[in-house]
Amino acid sequence: MHDGPIYLDPTFWVGVGLALFVAIVIWKKVPGVLAKQLDARSAAIAAELDEAKRLREEAQALLATYQAKAKDAEQEAAAILATAKAEADQLQSESRQQLEALIVRRTKMAEDKIRQAEATALTEVKAAAANAAIAAAGTLLTDRIDGAKASTIADAAIRDLRGKLN
Repeated sequence: MHDGPIYLDPTFWVGVGLALFVAIVIWKKVPGVLAKQLDARSAAIAAELDEAKRLREEAQALLATYQAKAKDAEQEAAAILATAKAEADQLQSESRQQLEALIVRRTKMAEDKIRQAEATALTEVKAAAANAAIAAAGTLLTDRIDGAKASTIADAAIRDLRGKLN
């Protein structure tokens, strides 16, 4: 402690300053102002929380919408894929049928050409055989028939030919 007058004691002046400070704070209504500021801050925080809650709900609704759209898109993609696969299968089947029909047509054409070639070859063989027979007959006839007999046969053939032409 200090010996002497109290106003010389620094503790006294600290107490006086503190009392003056508290008096001024009460006189200027600082506790009410602080309470108002705290209430305003509390209201602002509550408004921000409400806004955050509203935004969260909107985000959840938007997420649900996008998830539904994604699910719909997946279903649509699956449907498109199934349709494309069915069309590809159908196209493959039609192509196979067309190829088989083409093979059948080409086979028939080849068989027809073979038959035609056989017929042509047969006709040529018959013609060659006939020509050979005629040549052989001509040779036999010339060897066996003499000149007078040949003239008589030729004259008879000419007369027969005139009768057939008229």
